[in-house]
Amino acid sequence: MVAGASTAKPLRRSRWVAAAALGLISSTFSTILSQLFAARIGRDAAVDWMAVAAIPARDWAISAEPSWSAVLAGIAFHQWADFSWALVFFGVLGRWTADLRPLTILLLALPWAVFTSSMEWFVLVPLFPFWQPLFTLQQPYWIGLLVHASSAVMYPLFARLRFKSGAAPARDVRFTNAWATGAFAAIALIGTIALIGRHGYEPRWVGHDRDADQTYIRHMTAHHVQGIELARIGAERAQDPHLRKLAMLMIASQSGENRIFENWWLSWFDTEMPDCSSEERAAMPGILTPAEMRQIRTVASERFDAVFVDAMSRHHRGAVKMADGMWHSRGDPRLRIMAHAIRHEQQGEIALMQGTSGVAAVAMAIRNMLNDNVN
Repeated sequence: MVAGASTAKPLRRSRWVAAAALGLISSTFSTILSQLFAARIGRDAAVDWMAVAAIPARDWAISAEPSWSAVLAGIAFHQWADFSWALVFFGVLGRWTADLRPLTILLLALPWAVFTSSMEWFVLVPLFPFWQPLFTLQQPYWIGLLVHASSAVMYPLFARLRFKSGAAPARDVRFTNAWATGAFAAIALIGTIALIGRHGYEPRWVGHDRDADQTYIRHMTAHHVQGIELARIGAERAQDPHLRKLAMLMIASQSGENRIFENWWLSWFDTEMPDCSSEERAAMPGILTPAEMRQIRTVASERFDAVFVDAMSRHHRGAVKMADGMWHSRGDPRLRIMAHAIRHEQQGEIALMQGTSGVAAVAMAIRNMLNDNVN
């Protein structure tokens, strides 16, 4: 009887092997979902992957147009991080987590996503071991939380992976089959929306004031155009190599945002976006005059960096003022979410141009995310 009982016992894998398999699945699911969903909330996925690559690779990763090498490096680093957190959850902490039921795993995995994304955003990236303020100042915390949550929702599959093939209890097989089917369906749905969106058919506009949203898109697009022009001058003339790379990051991020604005306009309003008039441009906060732009192009090399930082900071403060207004409006939720990210990003770039790092960078990023510190 003892022998029969031991034969009937399900054959288990090492929890480390199962954790590694789960880490590959969860990180890959998170990568695919992030890639497909980014533009739906106003994020340029290539620019975000480039910012992730800058964590270990520093300025090497940054360019005015995200390179394939930087994008792949960012994806690889993200997958390594997600993989590592799965090993910690089911390997290091496996004594308490390896035998849990799928729903219990899910209930623990979501707070785990909060913890892991917080550790990366507040500590591991900006302080130790990477001491890299760019990521935290460039992206608000909630972006990382969404990414980690998309990884954590796959953790219940561990209930199947911890058993060798054919040995898992029937109830866990049924649950994980349904869970995996739901994951594939989610990717198919979001992938279809992304594919249609790339052809100018994003889900319809759902704001409350069409004129206000149209004005914001037109004005921020025009504001970004000058910001890109100014950043190109910085990328060519800055004496500080790090400042040149920051200027390239500004070109990449604002160009990506303008592409999203143009696609949303076409999808929502089914017409070409009208240009802003000279009067509208002159009234925009932070817009530089033609004379100021000429001064920046011709200023002596030894004075360029200081003049550029002052001009770009003023320009960014204007964009923050516009984005803050949209964030507190009743506009389309996607515009408001994107505006919050722009507000955070441009205040962060002001801090980066001033050399903010370490604990000061974390404190500044928190203030940038929660408050409008510029207007």
